[in-house]
Amino acid sequence: MSAPKIINGISIDETFAEAFPMVGARIIVTARTERWAMNAGLAFTGFATSVIGCGCEAGIEKVLSGAETPDGRPGLSILLFAMGDDALKGQLTNRLGQTILTCPSTACFSGLTTGKKAALGNMIRYFGDGYQLSKVIDGQRFWRIPVMEGEFLVADFTHYQPAVGGGNLLILADDGEKALFACEKAVDAMRKVPNCVLPFPGGVVRSGSKVGSKYKALFASSNDAFCPTLKGLAHTQLSPETGSVLEIVIDGLSFEDVAACMKEGIRALTDGGRASGVHRISAGNYGGNLGPFHFKLHELLP
Repeated sequence: MSAPKIINGISIDETFAEAFPMVGARIIVTARTERWAMNAGLAFTGFATSVIGCGCEAGIEKVLSGAETPDGRPGLSILLFAMGDDALKGQLTNRLGQTILTCPSTACFSGLTTGKKAALGNMIRYFGDGYQLSKVIDGQRFWRIPVMEGEFLVADFTHYQPAVGGGNLLILADDGEKALFACEKAVDAMRKVPNCVLPFPGGVVRSGSKVGSKYKALFASSNDAFCPTLKGLAHTQLSPETGSVLEIVIDGLSFEDVAACMKEGIRALTDGGRASGVHRISAGNYGGNLGPFHFKLHELLP
């Protein structure tokens, strides 16, 4: 293994982030105001940090102006990722029905134009109890579902496509405060990269995991090699100066999208230099046994 590379006093490990195949869909949610579009988006993407326990991973990709949406109203683009077709379809239907249908003034549209199809209005229309109506506009079917507020307009289906989940960066810093501040800056930069979301709260996860556990019921457990409080108890990957480690996880619609997002994160982290409290950037992998997508940090350096 060659020596780590140093950028502005921060060491970049010669390692790779290991990611795995997923399927991903984009939906567009609009509302009377940005506030209500955001209310719907936050509810839709709630409890969607990891397929380990949530069944999907999702996030708000971008806030959209009226000039960028199908109906000319404020809105959001949302990305949702799952491990397979059936899981994605089930998550879309359940989340649409419980969080967007229920939210005042919203409408919902497909955000992708190619790929396989997953039902949106085609499933949720039955809530109209026979009073729902459909209309075809420019070759696409929409459903008008009566609700107490008025009606809910929703596209018949959305497209989805192969995607990549689990790109990641490990940020090693002097203490928790400095690690979090550096991650906040990195997240702000990474969220500007299209076709990607950072599914964990605020884009950051403190409880990075490894595959397996000494407890048979668990298939994932705390990444003890990167836990500062276990330096004397576990086989550690940390030096004495490391007081805190945080992780940023990335899901994207393609390998290139995730790579671009990780590169932007490395750039933002190294721009702060060693004075930021960050002294090392690494990544999580399992020797290539978890997934076929390997993002080599030294190939992503800005």
